[in-house]
Amino acid sequence: MNKGIIFDIKRYAIHDGPGIRTTVFFKGCPLGCRWCHNPEGKNPELEITWNSKRCPKECTACLPICPQDAIKKQGRSIIIDHSKCDLCGKCRDVCAYEALEIVGEEVTVKHVMEEVEKDRIFFENSGGGVTFSGGEPLMQPDFLEAILDECRKRNVQTTIDTSGYASSEILERISNKVDLFLYDIKLIDEKKHKEHIGASNKIILQNLIKLSKKGKKIFIRIPLVAGVNDDDENIRKTAEFLLSLKSLRQITLLPYHKGGVEKYKRLRRENSPASFMPSSYERTKKIKKILENYGFFVKAGG
Repeated sequence: MNKGIIFDIKRYAIHDGPGIRTTVFFKGCPLGCRWCHNPEGKNPELEITWNSKRCPKECTACLPICPQDAIKKQGRSIIIDHSKCDLCGKCRDVCAYEALEIVGEEVTVKHVMEEVEKDRIFFENSGGGVTFSGGEPLMQPDFLEAILDECRKRNVQTTIDTSGYASSEILERISNKVDLFLYDIKLIDEKKHKEHIGASNKIILQNLIKLSKKGKKIFIRIPLVAGVNDDDENIRKTAEFLLSLKSLRQITLLPYHKGGVEKYKRLRRENSPASFMPSSYERTKKIKKILENYGFFVKAGG
């Protein structure tokens, strides 16, 4: 597959694997993390967003330009009928305040590699490369595999940032073409995982075991959310499970941040993560110490 849908390419990234990296964000995710800070990565399709803070009350330029009559204005609010909107982009193009934006872009392997090549000098000097994130990159396996093949031809180091929630067949297809996996473990208890993530964690843990048995290089990442997964019981049970993974190199504790709250408003999503909070500095220090006592190399932050 020569084309896929992404929602961003971030250059000079320093928290998505070793060295300086180019991070490509794939659109679409099969999970429903209640605290997700990249809601624009959930829907696999293109979608339109509206930023109320940029939209002046008196401006109505986008209304008459819409060929589908999909935009209405109620007071200060723009109301978009998504059943009518065909994402033509005319409203975005006419908006002088950049309040309307189409999230997502269909791109080719060639386009992605052209962006990646811009940072090659940084890769060579820092030991970096390209990271495929999301959303969930394993949701577009054909496109992902095509880019991985191209990276191997060009000797570009590859990393996949994944939840591991994909079929074992897909993981088998791409695993030998990936240099490093950044693998998220959010909750070890299946019942709690279903409650907060919207799906069982069985396939996630099974895929992690398979990657470990293959000797793949894996960095575990644990996003810490206060009152959800930062309790001693979850941390200790996670550590006990991870002890069996022979290819494990390190664990990174990721601080939850509330940057996604405003994005939910722009997407007009009701299930905002505004009520979730990051773990405190002291709590994160304690978790780091617990994991280190199990023999892991632990980094906090990123």
